[in-house]
Amino acid sequence: MCGIWAIFGAKQDVKPLSANCARVAHRGPDAWRIESIHGLNNACLGFQRLAIIDSTYGMQPMNLRTYPYLWLIYNGEIYNYQKLQQEFGYKYETCCDGEAIIHSYAKFGVKKTVEMLDGVFAFVIVDMKEKTVHLGRDVFGIRPMFTFFDQGTLGVCSEAKGLLNVPHADGVLVQPFKPGHVQSLAINMEGQVMWSESYPVVTVGGSDFNNVACLVPDDVYSNIRMLLKEAVKKRLISDRRIGCFLSGGLDSSLICALLAECMKEEGIKYPLQTFSIGMEGSPDVEAARIMSAYLNTEHHEVKFTREEGMQVIREVVYRLESYDTMAIRDSIAMYLLSKYVKEKTDTIVVFSGEGSDELCQGYIHFHKAPSPDEADLESRRLLKELYLHDVLRADRMTAAHGLELRVPFLDKFFTSYFLSLPCAIRQPTNGVEKNLLRSAFSGTGLLPDQILWRPKEAFSDGVLAKEKSWYTLLQDELASKVSTDAVEVAALQFKTGVVPTSKEAYYFRVLFDEMFPGHAHFTPYYWMPKWTENASDPSPRALSYYKS
Repeated sequence: MCGIWAIFGAKQDVKPLSANCARVAHRGPDAWRIESIHGLNNACLGFQRLAIIDSTYGMQPMNLRTYPYLWLIYNGEIYNYQKLQQEFGYKYETCCDGEAIIHSYAKFGVKKTVEMLDGVFAFVIVDMKEKTVHLGRDVFGIRPMFTFFDQGTLGVCSEAKGLLNVPHADGVLVQPFKPGHVQSLAINMEGQVMWSESYPVVTVGGSDFNNVACLVPDDVYSNIRMLLKEAVKKRLISDRRIGCFLSGGLDSSLICALLAECMKEEGIKYPLQTFSIGMEGSPDVEAARIMSAYLNTEHHEVKFTREEGMQVIREVVYRLESYDTMAIRDSIAMYLLSKYVKEKTDTIVVFSGEGSDELCQGYIHFHKAPSPDEADLESRRLLKELYLHDVLRADRMTAAHGLELRVPFLDKFFTSYFLSLPCAIRQPTNGVEKNLLRSAFSGTGLLPDQILWRPKEAFSDGVLAKEKSWYTLLQDELASKVSTDAVEVAALQFKTGVVPTSKEAYYFRVLFDEMFPGHAHFTPYYWMPKWTENASDPSPRALSYYKS
């Protein structure tokens, strides 16, 4: 997890502007650098580093002796950098995985580079020979990037907050850069953008799994197990200690068990640290304790109080850059858990089960899908918009404390294969969501049955007892802070963005507008379950199907 920042064609001295790079210092607490590019005026590149691989030579902006005309800043991990070196004979000058981006661009261009990379990334390449700038982002948007473009001026940053203080014309908004896309821009010697072209390069559910030679044509369960384990294994590359978030649900438990297995096979000697969080009576904490004992991990349980949760709401909204109700509920616990990991342990790289619910149809509302085809369409839609919701939350809350998140369920080979399977077998079956995924690991002994078949529990619900959910506690706390009249006339107050319809949502929206005025488009809609009649709240516990 690092922070990138860049400005091209600035209409004022770039030195004062470069101070905005410090707004993403939390993403890279180990080192920082602001650098101008020789021969290019009114432009500079900024980098905040979290050193995961090659702490000595992996600093950015990266400029190699082999290609002195190319400059790179990026946030991400390239898992196949060694394979690319072997296949194409790249002569690396560092041990940094991101160097593969420069070599691939020099040999194949930016479009082919994004197609070839197996990893998570958001990058800026400056080509001084061609006088061009190229931006690229991974297919799910696991690593963030925001931009603005204003009359020849281009701004780029990992988080929107690093661009809001950069002067630009009225009506020009900071925008999230689209996942799976590339943007190529021509610049002059003053750094001003002369023309720009943006286009999609990789899409959700592509055919990348066809390149995996060891798939067994008629053994779906075996292929699922093999591809998910390989997704975990390739993410072990790190010079820093690795741990795992463990809620006790199916997704995090599967990742944790596979991670423990892979670490042992790779000869990693230190014990796996696992982390769970909850309030008194939390079913998640209880289940995580069972899973930790099963795997014999070094387990950490974090307990938080109602007061501690309420105290961090403002900070969570600032870090999250969203006013989505469900995202904020989930983020509070994840923020506190990440804070604990940073302050109390030496783990820096953390694995989690993000992406499984969208890919494997784990949300409870998938039980109500009218048909397998419609369930498939909803699954793909959720995956394409992960960067606005779960991936956004997971990235921001870990990055707030200088941690790097890794999400094996969103591996491009695993997701491509899973989505290639018939729609009908990916649907919930016999009242069991994610039945295909559970069945693939049934009988393997990887998980105890009580965890393997544990029903879906939303993160923001599972941190509190079944008798009273975290969301109802939040609603109770915020009820006295917002008047009923304010909610009733909210449409008159909020002219853009999503209009809040509850006191909780109103409170979050007001906080957001204070910090990010004019940028309500960061949250294009509230996350809500589909196919549920009269659903008024995004929590699964609010659905009648959950109760049954």
